[in-house]
Amino acid sequence: MANVVAINACQADVLAFLLDPATHGWPARGVSHIETNLSVIVLAGNLAFKLKRAVHLPYVDFSSYAMRLRACQRELELNRRTAPMIYRAVRRITREADGRLGFDGAGEGIDAVVEMLRFNEDAELERMAERGELPTSVLAELGREIARFHDSAELVYRNDGSMSDVIDINLASFKTTNFFAPDIVAKFDEGCRRHNERHLALLSRRAQGGSVRHCHGDLHLRNICLMDGRPVLFDCIEFNDRLATIDVLYDLAFLLTDLWRLGLRAQANLVMNRYLDARDDEAGLPLLPLFMALRAGIRAHVLASHISSTLSRSSETESREAQSYMSLALQLLEPASAYVVAISGKSGTGKSTIAAALADRIGPVPGARILSSDRIRKRLSGVADETRLPAAAYAPDVSEHVYAYQAEHATLLAANGAGVVADAVFERPADRQRIERAAKEAHARFSAIRLHAPVATLIDRVRARKGGPSDADAAVVRMQDREESGRNDWTEVDSSGTPEEVCHRVAQAIEGV
Repeated sequence: MANVVAINACQADVLAFLLDPATHGWPARGVSHIETNLSVIVLAGNLAFKLKRAVHLPYVDFSSYAMRLRACQRELELNRRTAPMIYRAVRRITREADGRLGFDGAGEGIDAVVEMLRFNEDAELERMAERGELPTSVLAELGREIARFHDSAELVYRNDGSMSDVIDINLASFKTTNFFAPDIVAKFDEGCRRHNERHLALLSRRAQGGSVRHCHGDLHLRNICLMDGRPVLFDCIEFNDRLATIDVLYDLAFLLTDLWRLGLRAQANLVMNRYLDARDDEAGLPLLPLFMALRAGIRAHVLASHISSTLSRSSETESREAQSYMSLALQLLEPASAYVVAISGKSGTGKSTIAAALADRIGPVPGARILSSDRIRKRLSGVADETRLPAAAYAPDVSEHVYAYQAEHATLLAANGAGVVADAVFERPADRQRIERAAKEAHARFSAIRLHAPVATLIDRVRARKGGPSDADAAVVRMQDREESGRNDWTEVDSSGTPEEVCHRVAQAIEGV
């Protein structure tokens, strides 16, 4: 492939220097490049060099050497928050006395690049998702990793958390392209403004209470990779602090939208739930439909702008992608009712598996908050999900506290319009009555399922478990079988068979799922 790159004439010799195999001591066929709107990334051996284009746009100015150098330094600083193993150094490109270019020489500085460790592109999460190779363990860890990053990100307090500025920019951008029909643009704009107005008080409370932080800003699957088995966030927005200083859930929403558009809805719900397990931010759940719709809308108008500005005929694929993003944005704004679903049964009946499989269909996008008694018990005990608890942690008074916590949070979430899946044994009538009352107090729909299977099947399942928050073993299953008491009129579903079969039975038994 010829190394022909569209770039400002003032950077032509810099790019030629970077693309020259002799610069890197690397075979000619081993040097390649990737182009983006704002940069050219030269790949040479195990390193990558990111050159910023000398552009001056409404949202970024890289027109001078000094500006590009500062931007490179800022990119290194910000990305080292999450990916220090990738971001190695800023390299000045200098023109020496003999006219030749070099790295970090004594001559005049004319440009700068960020030097990065090159990683396997097949390890990008977008490529893994397209191959159907995104393990749930990676997604669960990703949710926790983003939560850790947000906890450590710089706080920025504001009086107003309104998203009206983003909505205005979206509308103006759509009007410059004429790619989408005016009535479609108007419908999207009206939906966003309606959601924004409804949640102004919540948005302001969050802005004043520490939910606005200096985040990643561009957190989609292409900017996350797997290194040594762990998800790594990279390529954050470094050129405009305002674009990255946002509500933490708006930052998370980009990733959730990306997963949702690929049809990975259960996976999006999983990331959200593991994020909320690690970071107490359930109060912000009503904002996710708006945040996700705005992210989809931005992707739609960026693609539309690119199509409109392309001199050659744009591809049908690109046009379809832009239309699909707009369709998704409109779908995300559609109203959905609060809904509480209780899934009960003895240990080994598959409660947690079914809860995870159904949660994305319950309540507004990206689906229900799963309130698992096992995870709640571990959280209240101050230990990780995989830590085995002593018998004392399952004493009646402790279990009473766990079920009370679950019902209280179900009430609060459903009262704010969210979906909830309550996952627990629910053996005691008082616990069942409490979760039913929680839904009633929140004026939410309620459905309840009781899973059952032969004891031998349950014992086989708990013996086969690896990791996870449940401490139940064969002895616990036998004890639950002996102690079963009290009338239970929740809808009974056979949980024998594959998870897919059981999920289908439960979905048929639950109203509106």
